[in-house]
Amino acid sequence: MPLFPQAPNAVVMIRPHHFCPNEQTKKDNSFQSTEPVNKEQIKALAFNQVTSAASTLAAEGVVVHIFEDEGLETPDSVFPNNWFSTHSGGQIAIYPMYAKNRRKERRTDIIAMLKQQYRVQVVFDYSGLEYDDIYLEGTGAMVLDHIERIAYAASSKRTDSHVLERFCSHFNFEPMVFDAKDKKGIRVYHTNVLMCIGSDFVMAGFEMMTNPKRRDEIIKRFENAGKKIIYLTEQQISQFCGNALELQGASGRILALSLTAYNALTPEQITLLEETVKLVPLNVSAIEMAGGSVRCMLAGVHLSKR
Repeated sequence: MPLFPQAPNAVVMIRPHHFCPNEQTKKDNSFQSTEPVNKEQIKALAFNQVTSAASTLAAEGVVVHIFEDEGLETPDSVFPNNWFSTHSGGQIAIYPMYAKNRRKERRTDIIAMLKQQYRVQVVFDYSGLEYDDIYLEGTGAMVLDHIERIAYAASSKRTDSHVLERFCSHFNFEPMVFDAKDKKGIRVYHTNVLMCIGSDFVMAGFEMMTNPKRRDEIIKRFENAGKKIIYLTEQQISQFCGNALELQGASGRILALSLTAYNALTPEQITLLEETVKLVPLNVSAIEMAGGSVRCMLAGVHLSKR
Protein backbone atom coordinates (compact mmCIF):
# COMPACT_ATOMS: atom_id res chain seq x y z
CA MET A 1 0.00 0.00 0.00
CA PRO A 2 1.29 3.53 -0.79
CA LEU A 3 2.71 5.60 2.05
CA PHE A 4 -0.33 7.89 1.90
CA PRO A 5 -3.29 5.85 0.62
CA GLN A 6 -5.39 9.04 0.38
CA ALA A 7 -2.86 10.86 -1.82
CA PRO A 8 -1.95 9.16 -5.13
CA ASN A 9 1.31 10.14 -6.82
CA ALA A 10 -0.07 9.71 -10.35
CA VAL A 11 -3.14 10.99 -12.21
CA VAL A 12 -4.85 10.59 -15.56
CA MET A 13 -5.85 13.82 -17.31
CA ILE A 14 -7.65 14.47 -20.59
CA ARG A 15 -6.66 17.43 -22.76
CA PRO A 16 -9.76 18.50 -24.71
CA HIS A 17 -9.44 19.96 -28.20
CA HIS A 18 -13.14 20.94 -28.45
CA PHE A 19 -14.15 21.72 -24.87
CA CYS A 20 -17.44 23.50 -24.16
CA PRO A 21 -20.06 23.38 -21.36
CA ASN A 22 -22.28 20.33 -21.87
CA GLU A 23 -25.88 21.06 -22.86
CA GLN A 24 -26.96 17.62 -21.58
CA THR A 25 -25.81 18.23 -17.98
CA LYS A 26 -26.95 21.78 -17.27
CA LYS A 27 -30.43 20.75 -16.06
CA ASP A 28 -29.15 19.30 -12.79
CA ASN A 29 -25.73 20.94 -12.47
CA SER A 30 -26.27 24.29 -10.75
CA PHE A 31 -22.49 24.90 -10.82
CA GLN A 32 -22.53 25.08 -14.61
CA SER A 33 -22.30 28.57 -16.13
CA THR A 34 -25.34 29.85 -18.01
CA GLU A 35 -23.41 32.73 -19.60
CA PRO A 36 -23.22 32.72 -23.40
CA VAL A 37 -19.73 31.63 -24.50
CA ASN A 38 -17.50 32.20 -27.49
CA LYS A 39 -16.90 28.55 -28.35
CA GLU A 40 -13.61 29.09 -30.20
CA GLN A 41 -12.21 31.20 -27.38
CA ILE A 42 -13.28 28.82 -24.60
CA LYS A 43 -11.98 25.81 -26.54
CA ALA A 44 -8.49 27.33 -26.92
CA LEU A 45 -8.43 28.54 -23.31
CA ALA A 46 -9.44 25.11 -21.95
CA PHE A 47 -6.73 23.39 -24.02
CA ASN A 48 -4.09 25.81 -22.70
CA GLN A 49 -5.29 25.62 -19.09
CA VAL A 50 -5.21 21.80 -19.05
CA THR A 51 -1.71 21.87 -20.60
CA SER A 52 -0.53 24.34 -17.95
CA ALA A 53 -2.18 22.44 -15.06
CA ALA A 54 -0.54 19.18 -16.19
CA SER A 55 2.88 20.89 -16.39
CA THR A 56 2.48 22.43 -12.92
CA LEU A 57 1.57 19.07 -11.36
CA ALA A 58 4.46 17.33 -13.18
CA ALA A 59 6.84 20.02 -11.88
CA GLU A 60 5.64 19.11 -8.35
CA GLY A 61 6.67 15.50 -9.01
CA VAL A 62 3.23 14.06 -9.75
CA VAL A 63 3.18 11.53 -12.60
CA VAL A 64 0.69 12.86 -15.16
CA HIS A 65 -0.68 10.48 -17.81
CA ILE A 66 -2.22 12.89 -20.32
CA PHE A 67 -4.54 11.74 -23.10
CA GLU A 68 -5.84 13.84 -25.98
CA ASP A 69 -9.52 14.15 -26.86
CA GLU A 70 -9.89 15.42 -30.38
CA GLY A 71 -13.54 14.34 -30.69
CA LEU A 72 -16.54 16.66 -31.04
CA GLU A 73 -19.08 14.53 -29.17
CA THR A 74 -17.58 14.56 -25.67
CA PRO A 75 -17.66 18.13 -24.28
CA ASP A 76 -17.09 16.92 -20.68
CA SER A 77 -14.23 14.50 -21.36
CA VAL A 78 -11.90 16.74 -19.32
CA PHE A 79 -13.56 15.14 -16.22
CA PRO A 80 -12.34 11.48 -16.38
CA ASN A 81 -12.82 10.90 -12.63
CA ASN A 82 -16.51 10.23 -13.33
CA TRP A 83 -16.20 7.20 -15.60
CA PHE A 84 -13.42 5.21 -13.90
CA SER A 85 -11.53 4.91 -10.62
CA THR A 86 -8.54 2.87 -9.49
CA HIS A 87 -7.93 1.21 -6.14
CA SER A 88 -5.09 -0.37 -4.17
CA GLY A 89 -4.94 -4.11 -4.59
CA GLY A 90 -5.09 -3.75 -8.37
CA GLN A 91 -8.77 -2.92 -8.85
CA ILE A 92 -10.46 -0.66 -11.40
CA ALA A 93 -14.13 0.37 -11.54
CA ILE A 94 -15.96 1.63 -14.64
CA TYR A 95 -19.15 3.56 -14.01
CA PRO A 96 -22.63 4.18 -15.46
CA MET A 97 -23.08 7.81 -16.58
CA TYR A 98 -26.23 9.92 -16.50
CA ALA A 99 -25.80 12.11 -19.62
CA LYS A 100 -25.85 10.11 -22.86
CA ASN A 101 -22.94 11.99 -24.44
CA ARG A 102 -20.80 11.40 -21.34
CA ARG A 103 -20.99 7.65 -21.93
CA LYS A 104 -18.79 8.18 -24.99
CA GLU A 105 -15.95 9.38 -22.72
CA ARG A 106 -15.03 5.82 -21.67
CA ARG A 107 -11.81 4.80 -23.40
CA THR A 108 -10.20 1.40 -23.74
CA ASP A 109 -6.77 2.98 -24.37
CA ILE A 110 -6.71 4.48 -20.85
CA ILE A 111 -7.58 1.14 -19.23
CA ALA A 112 -4.96 -0.56 -21.47
CA MET A 113 -2.28 1.93 -20.35
CA LEU A 114 -3.15 1.30 -16.68
CA LYS A 115 -2.92 -2.47 -17.21
CA GLN A 116 0.40 -2.05 -19.00
CA GLN A 117 2.10 0.23 -16.46
CA TYR A 118 0.42 -0.80 -13.20
CA ARG A 119 -0.64 -4.02 -11.51
CA VAL A 120 -4.31 -4.56 -12.35
CA GLN A 121 -6.02 -7.70 -11.04
CA VAL A 122 -9.69 -7.06 -11.74
CA VAL A 123 -11.95 -4.58 -13.53
CA PHE A 124 -15.50 -4.17 -12.23
CA ASP A 125 -17.64 -2.72 -15.02
CA TYR A 126 -20.93 -1.23 -13.82
CA SER A 127 -21.58 0.74 -17.01
CA GLY A 128 -24.30 -1.61 -18.27
CA LEU A 129 -26.59 -0.33 -15.52
CA GLU A 130 -27.15 2.81 -17.63
CA TYR A 131 -29.71 0.86 -19.63
CA ASP A 132 -31.80 0.60 -16.45
CA ASP A 133 -31.37 4.34 -15.74
CA ILE A 134 -29.12 3.59 -12.76
CA TYR A 135 -26.06 5.79 -12.34
CA LEU A 136 -23.00 6.15 -10.13
CA GLU A 137 -20.63 8.76 -11.52
CA GLY A 138 -17.37 7.57 -9.99
CA THR A 139 -15.42 9.79 -7.64
CA GLY A 140 -17.76 12.63 -8.53
CA ALA A 141 -20.68 10.76 -6.98
CA MET A 142 -18.55 9.44 -4.09
CA VAL A 143 -15.78 11.02 -2.06
CA LEU A 144 -13.71 8.12 -0.76
CA ASP A 145 -11.88 8.01 2.55
CA HIS A 146 -9.25 5.43 1.58
CA ILE A 147 -7.90 5.26 5.14
CA GLU A 148 -11.16 4.78 7.07
CA ARG A 149 -12.76 2.93 4.10
CA ILE A 150 -15.90 5.10 3.95
CA ALA A 151 -17.63 6.21 0.73
CA TYR A 152 -19.40 9.53 1.32
CA ALA A 153 -22.20 10.12 -1.18
CA ALA A 154 -24.71 12.96 -1.57
CA SER A 155 -27.86 11.42 -2.98
CA SER A 156 -28.85 12.60 -6.47
CA LYS A 157 -29.96 11.11 -9.77
CA ARG A 158 -26.26 10.58 -10.51
CA THR A 159 -25.72 8.54 -7.34
CA ASP A 160 -27.89 5.43 -7.08
CA SER A 161 -27.76 3.83 -3.63
CA HIS A 162 -28.02 0.27 -5.05
CA VAL A 163 -24.92 0.64 -7.25
CA LEU A 164 -23.19 2.37 -4.36
CA GLU A 165 -23.89 -0.68 -2.16
CA ARG A 166 -22.55 -2.95 -4.88
CA PHE A 167 -19.40 -0.84 -5.30
CA CYS A 168 -18.84 -0.78 -1.53
CA SER A 169 -19.12 -4.56 -1.20
CA HIS A 170 -16.68 -5.09 -4.10
CA PHE A 171 -14.15 -2.49 -2.92
CA ASN A 172 -14.51 -2.83 0.86
CA PHE A 173 -16.00 0.58 1.70
CA GLU A 174 -18.83 1.50 4.03
CA PRO A 175 -21.47 3.67 2.31
CA MET A 176 -22.39 6.95 4.03
CA VAL A 177 -25.26 8.56 2.13
CA PHE A 178 -26.67 11.99 2.94
CA ASP A 179 -28.78 14.74 1.37
CA ALA A 180 -27.21 18.07 0.46
CA LYS A 181 -28.93 21.11 -1.02
CA ASP A 182 -28.19 24.76 -1.62
CA LYS A 183 -30.24 27.64 -0.20
CA LYS A 184 -32.61 27.43 -3.17
CA GLY A 185 -33.32 23.79 -2.33
CA ILE A 186 -31.37 22.49 -5.35
CA ARG A 187 -29.59 19.18 -4.76
CA VAL A 188 -25.81 19.13 -4.99
CA TYR A 189 -25.24 17.18 -8.21
CA HIS A 190 -21.89 15.58 -7.22
CA THR A 191 -20.40 14.90 -3.80
CA ASN A 192 -16.93 15.99 -4.89
CA VAL A 193 -17.96 19.64 -5.27
CA LEU A 194 -19.04 19.56 -1.62
CA MET A 195 -16.25 17.65 0.13
CA CYS A 196 -12.50 17.07 -0.04
CA ILE A 197 -10.88 14.45 2.20
CA GLY A 198 -7.13 14.62 2.75
CA SER A 199 -4.86 12.40 4.84
CA ASP A 200 -5.07 14.75 7.85
CA PHE A 201 -7.96 17.08 7.06
CA VAL A 202 -11.42 17.32 5.58
CA MET A 203 -13.02 20.42 4.14
CA ALA A 204 -16.70 20.37 3.29
CA GLY A 205 -19.88 22.40 3.03
CA PHE A 206 -21.36 20.78 6.13
CA GLU A 207 -24.07 23.46 6.38
CA MET A 208 -25.53 22.19 3.08
CA MET A 209 -26.23 18.73 4.56
CA THR A 210 -29.97 18.89 5.23
CA ASN A 211 -30.31 16.31 8.01
CA PRO A 212 -28.66 17.66 11.21
CA LYS A 213 -28.40 14.19 12.77
CA ARG A 214 -26.63 12.78 9.71
CA ARG A 215 -24.38 15.84 9.52
CA ASP A 216 -23.33 15.43 13.17
CA GLU A 217 -22.67 11.73 12.58
CA ILE A 218 -20.40 12.55 9.61
CA ILE A 219 -18.52 15.25 11.54
CA LYS A 220 -18.07 12.79 14.43
CA ARG A 221 -16.59 10.24 12.02
CA PHE A 222 -13.99 12.75 10.88
CA GLU A 223 -13.23 13.84 14.45
CA ASN A 224 -12.77 10.22 15.53
CA ALA A 225 -10.37 9.72 12.61
CA GLY A 226 -8.31 12.63 13.95
CA LYS A 227 -8.85 14.88 10.92
CA LYS A 228 -8.76 18.67 11.10
CA ILE A 229 -12.20 19.88 10.04
CA ILE A 230 -12.48 22.94 7.79
CA TYR A 231 -16.02 24.26 7.43
CA LEU A 232 -16.72 25.70 3.98
CA THR A 233 -19.61 28.11 3.41
CA GLU A 234 -22.10 27.62 0.59
CA GLN A 235 -20.46 30.60 -1.13
CA GLN A 236 -17.07 28.86 -0.93
CA ILE A 237 -18.59 25.66 -2.29
CA SER A 238 -19.91 27.63 -5.29
CA GLN A 239 -16.29 28.79 -5.82
CA PHE A 240 -15.16 25.12 -5.96
CA CYS A 241 -13.30 25.13 -2.61
CA GLY A 242 -14.55 21.57 -1.96
CA ASN A 243 -13.37 20.36 -5.37
CA ALA A 244 -9.70 19.73 -4.57
CA LEU A 245 -7.48 16.63 -4.48
CA GLU A 246 -4.56 15.73 -2.25
CA LEU A 247 -1.64 14.24 -4.20
CA GLN A 248 1.82 12.94 -3.38
CA GLY A 249 4.52 15.12 -4.94
CA ALA A 250 8.29 14.65 -5.08
CA SER A 251 8.86 16.53 -1.82
CA GLY A 252 5.65 15.86 0.10
CA ARG A 253 1.92 16.05 -0.21
CA ILE A 254 0.25 18.80 -2.19
CA LEU A 255 -3.34 19.96 -2.54
CA ALA A 256 -4.32 20.59 -6.15
CA LEU A 257 -7.13 23.15 -6.25
CA SER A 258 -8.29 25.87 -8.61
CA LEU A 259 -7.20 29.48 -8.46
CA THR A 260 -10.89 30.35 -8.00
CA ALA A 261 -11.04 28.09 -4.94
CA TYR A 262 -7.72 29.32 -3.53
CA ASN A 263 -8.88 32.95 -3.76
CA ALA A 264 -12.14 32.07 -1.94
CA LEU A 265 -10.43 30.42 1.07
CA THR A 266 -9.86 32.53 4.17
CA PRO A 267 -6.28 33.19 5.39
CA GLU A 268 -7.08 31.03 8.46
CA GLN A 269 -8.20 28.11 6.28
CA ILE A 270 -5.08 28.42 4.14
CA THR A 271 -2.86 28.41 7.24
CA LEU A 272 -4.62 25.32 8.57
CA LEU A 273 -4.23 23.45 5.27
CA GLU A 274 -0.59 24.45 4.90
CA GLU A 275 0.24 22.66 8.15
CA THR A 276 0.01 19.37 6.23
CA VAL A 277 -0.01 20.11 2.47
CA LYS A 278 1.48 22.55 0.00
CA LEU A 279 -1.32 24.36 -1.85
CA VAL A 280 -0.96 24.30 -5.63
CA PRO A 281 -3.54 26.62 -7.25
CA LEU A 282 -4.29 25.95 -10.94
CA ASN A 283 -6.09 28.38 -13.22
CA VAL A 284 -8.91 26.35 -14.81
CA SER A 285 -11.46 29.16 -15.22
CA ALA A 286 -12.61 27.90 -18.63
CA ILE A 287 -13.16 24.36 -17.34
CA GLU A 288 -15.15 25.68 -14.36
CA MET A 289 -17.77 27.02 -16.77
CA ALA A 290 -18.80 23.37 -17.25
CA GLY A 291 -19.60 23.06 -13.54
CA GLY A 292 -16.53 21.14 -12.38
CA SER A 293 -13.04 22.06 -11.28
CA VAL A 294 -9.61 20.59 -10.47
CA ARG A 295 -10.80 17.49 -8.57
CA CYS A 296 -13.08 16.51 -11.44
CA MET A 297 -10.17 16.82 -13.89
CA LEU A 298 -7.93 14.37 -12.03
CA ALA A 299 -8.44 10.62 -11.97
CA GLY A 300 -6.05 9.49 -9.22
CA VAL A 301 -4.02 6.32 -9.81
CA HIS A 302 -4.11 4.20 -6.61
CA LEU A 303 -2.38 1.23 -8.26
CA SER A 304 1.12 -0.20 -7.74
CA LYS A 305 3.64 0.26 -10.56
CA ARG A 306 4.61 -2.84 -12.48
